[in-house]
Amino acid sequence: DISAFASFTAEAAAAAPAAPAAPAAPAAAAPSPPPPPTPAPAAPAPAAAPAATVSSSGAPGGRGFASPRAKAIARDGGVDIALVSGTGPGGRVIAADVEAFIAAGGAGVSLPAGGASFANLPPFEEVNVKMVQKITAARLLESKTTVPHYYLSVEVSTDNLMKMRAMLNDSMANPKAKEPPPKVSVNDMVIKAASLALRDVPQMNASWHGDHIKQYSGVHMSIAVQTEHGLFVPVVRNSDKLGLKGISAAVKELAGKARDGKLQPSEYDGGTFTISNLGMYDIRQFSAIINPPQAGILAVGSSSKKVVPTKDGGFAESSTMIATLSADHRVVDGAVGALWLKAFKGYMEDPSTMLL
Repeated sequence: DISAFASFTAEAAAAAPAAPAAPAAPAAAAPSPPPPPTPAPAAPAPAAAPAATVSSSGAPGGRGFASPRAKAIARDGGVDIALVSGTGPGGRVIAADVEAFIAAGGAGVSLPAGGASFANLPPFEEVNVKMVQKITAARLLESKTTVPHYYLSVEVSTDNLMKMRAMLNDSMANPKAKEPPPKVSVNDMVIKAASLALRDVPQMNASWHGDHIKQYSGVHMSIAVQTEHGLFVPVVRNSDKLGLKGISAAVKELAGKARDGKLQPSEYDGGTFTISNLGMYDIRQFSAIINPPQAGILAVGSSSKKVVPTKDGGFAESSTMIATLSADHRVVDGAVGALWLKAFKGYMEDPSTMLL
């Protein structure tokens, strides 16, 4: 028995016979001195009062609360590790504790994959996820976790924009026409202003590709369209070169196809920038997730009235909207993003420059 020689020394060998020393070794292995060699069988017993053990070892998830192996076994077994009593040093939960807890039944502690108990929730139904939703979810998760977003917001006066829109729509009105003529929307003018700003600040009309950045010569504007089939982003190609009437017609056609589920891949591929407009839902301000591999997306809120000071020292009512740019910091620095927003704001507040 190797343990019999645990206290062997040369001096002891010279002073006394080795044979009588052997019976003393089993006494050293007796359960009384700490640490006991076989503590595992006692693990199931403390399970009746896990709270006290947990509190002695710190908050769940803290350092030393559970070993990596114990966490893995608990995760695979669907067990809330916070309910397992630890027998390791300082109350640490070890693998044997979790295994014993599972073997003992562990009633009422199983968790769904999401990590939260559904025991107290009302009845529910599972809704199947459509393929377009899966693709959108994967792309947005990739964007939010790998693209370094930053956000810039600007308040834009829409007084002049609304006046020009009314003038343009009046000029296109034809009482004798069998069908009402198309009307230019605020969103059409936002698309035009953003497209021209991309032409003025081409660094924003780009995408990240690891060892290089692609800066595009053409502006292809992706427009977020929510449908019953999911979120689509059809592309208005060469939007910087289209007039407001052309943009309006293109958006109506593409949005109609998206809602009918008839968009072709070529009609939602190849965008260089995205616009998401929630103004029609009376959302004042929001930020959007970048549509990769693009470098930016503009989130447009609703227009509202406010009192503003005038040049002569008085006050007047003015309509404003808030636009928020989400940009990829790998492609454009904050100063470049600010320059782009300034250009966008300039076109929106002086819309006659869009027609030049």
